[in-house]
Amino acid sequence: MSSNHLRFLAKTVLVRNNQIEPAYRILDGILKREQFFSDVKRKERFEKPFLKRSRLSYERARRIYDSEMQRKIEFVMRKNRPDPFLR
Repeated sequence: MSSNHLRFLAKTVLVRNNQIEPAYRILDGILKREQFFSDVKRKERFEKPFLKRSRLSYERARRIYDSEMQRKIEFVMRKNRPDPFLR
């Protein structure tokens, strides 16, 4: 299978029993998770280069912050750590 075929399958939603509402909800969730709507909205107008650099910098910083916060949360949530507050 080619990579293009796999990308197509990831966005394929099957309609069962002619009920389009659940399928539409699933497709909407997939598109939101992949930030499709925000990309389309952003490309409706020209984005000035300084605004694009600023946006990319913010997104990069946000990804770093989120990954570090997730790492810290996973560390705190581990159960097999010794209790630091022994009495």
